[in-house]
Amino acid sequence: MDAKFNTNSMSISSILGLIESGLIAIPQIQRPFVWRKTQVRDLMDSLYKGYPTGYLITWDNPDVKLKDGSISSGRKIIIDGQQRVTALMTAIAGKEVTNADFRRERIKIAFDPFAALSQDADASLFEVQDSSHVKSKRWIADIADVFKNEFASFDFINQYCADNPEMAPQALNDIIMNLLSIKNSQIGVIELSNHIEIDIVTDIFIRINSKGTALSQGDFVMSKIAADEANDGNALRKAIDYFAHLCVEPSFYGHIAERDEDFAGTEYFPKLKWLKDDYENVYDPDCDDVIRVAFMHMFNRSKLADLVKLLSGRNFETKDYNAEIISDTYGKLKEGVLNAINEYNFKNFMLAIRGAGFKSPKLVRSKMALDFAYTLYLILKKNDSIGHVSDSEAKRIVQKWYVLSVLTGRYSTSPESAFYRDLKSIAEYGVIETLARIEAAELSDNFWDVALVQNLDSTSTISPVYQVFQAAQVSGNDLSLLSNNIRVNDLIGAGEMHHIFPKAYLKKNGYEKNQYNQLANYIYIDSGINKDISDRAPEEYFNAAKAQCDTKTGELGTIFDLDKLYANLKANCIPQSIFHMTHDNYTDFLDARRMLMAEKIKEYYYAL
Repeated sequence: MDAKFNTNSMSISSILGLIESGLIAIPQIQRPFVWRKTQVRDLMDSLYKGYPTGYLITWDNPDVKLKDGSISSGRKIIIDGQQRVTALMTAIAGKEVTNADFRRERIKIAFDPFAALSQDADASLFEVQDSSHVKSKRWIADIADVFKNEFASFDFINQYCADNPEMAPQALNDIIMNLLSIKNSQIGVIELSNHIEIDIVTDIFIRINSKGTALSQGDFVMSKIAADEANDGNALRKAIDYFAHLCVEPSFYGHIAERDEDFAGTEYFPKLKWLKDDYENVYDPDCDDVIRVAFMHMFNRSKLADLVKLLSGRNFETKDYNAEIISDTYGKLKEGVLNAINEYNFKNFMLAIRGAGFKSPKLVRSKMALDFAYTLYLILKKNDSIGHVSDSEAKRIVQKWYVLSVLTGRYSTSPESAFYRDLKSIAEYGVIETLARIEAAELSDNFWDVALVQNLDSTSTISPVYQVFQAAQVSGNDLSLLSNNIRVNDLIGAGEMHHIFPKAYLKKNGYEKNQYNQLANYIYIDSGINKDISDRAPEEYFNAAKAQCDTKTGELGTIFDLDKLYANLKANCIPQSIFHMTHDNYTDFLDARRMLMAEKIKEYYYAL
């Protein structure tokens, strides 16, 4: 059996040399350099003192068959230890790094030779450079200067000792030699074989790095893309990375134009321009989301592990690796990414999602459901073989699919497997027939009348079912409780959610938190109206609202017409028996309202 890995050690000098020559790739994956500057300082201190600094984990690219029949050995990709190696590159080799804000910078580490003479174990040998170190004659302001090939040790020692007469030349020479010996420090390297699959690579990483932040399979895809110079992978990687960043921070577009001239000259950059004025916040895809959507609608596959194999040239039939597959995969992936980041596609997809009532990020919990809904939209706009539809019809189908998948938790567990089943069915039967089959299997009378009602028996306001109920109210343009002019949509972002049976009223009558905080007891209501309700029993304050429809004198809320009051109760799923309810009827109220809420969700779904 082939060994899955081997272990050895390499000097820092060798590692940096292999990176410089391109034999080891440090791709700029979706997590940029996130270490604090003080962590870089501490790493230098540990190396100087000879402390262990952990292992690096590298993964060999599979051997790829070229057109002439020869075999090309791929580069090694660092999958764990990127932060440490990047710290070495900036502190010792003097390279700029991309920080957490996607800005390029050098992290300069200063060194105090006098502290190296100290007997104090806590003496500060290294510090993050500031202006005081640059001005000081005592500090070496940037240790990268010492590690340069052209560093003239003899001249430096003479000048330093002239500036600091209390330092002996021989002592300083020993200190400089100790500092330079950092490059000879050994770091353990675990080399994962090119024969093992991505799933095993992921498992090994998680087991070894269980205390760190585990890489996702999307990270591996980004690593693979960024390391492929032949297919201009780094530009594609940046397009994905920058799109995800701009979705959150539109103003970052100007920074890209100023600081990343290479990328600004690519075909991708102008295709991102629309994001600088886009403030969509319901769906902000991250890198994994972009990759997943691009891959699924172009390849009709769902496992990102398969994408890594294809990017490595894997032929799924012959089980070997071929360079032509790599080129074809990059071409299709590039097209998929361009489709995913396209302004028309993205905005029209979001019109569909918002049109279904999901107008606030508070109503969206399942990124996986959104990913597949966007994939579905791109499939409908792209693939004539499964029945091209109009844009309005595509939006309607996407709305129903998304709501169905949220209601049923279709992609909440084992999403890749569920994605695959749906993609396979779509390829075989088409989107419309597949949706009809899913509806027939999932949305039975038992689901609407029993399962959905039971799912509303919860205290979690981030319950997917409750979020669909809220979307139904937004979609219906419903007025908030007892209001003639303020709509539910106006209150969602403001967080104006209150209790129908007031919390203080229920607590006073012996109810516990898990009882009064039931979903069926929550309602969007204007804070002013809620203040007027105070801790009154429902029969009291609802009858007050009813009475003012006769007196036309404002006492509670802004509804002065009885028909409008009853319509308002219906829109908010309040049973008419509320006019006679006290705390003794609370359980009956919850049961009745859950049934009304489920009925409203059902009507909403079939009206999409």
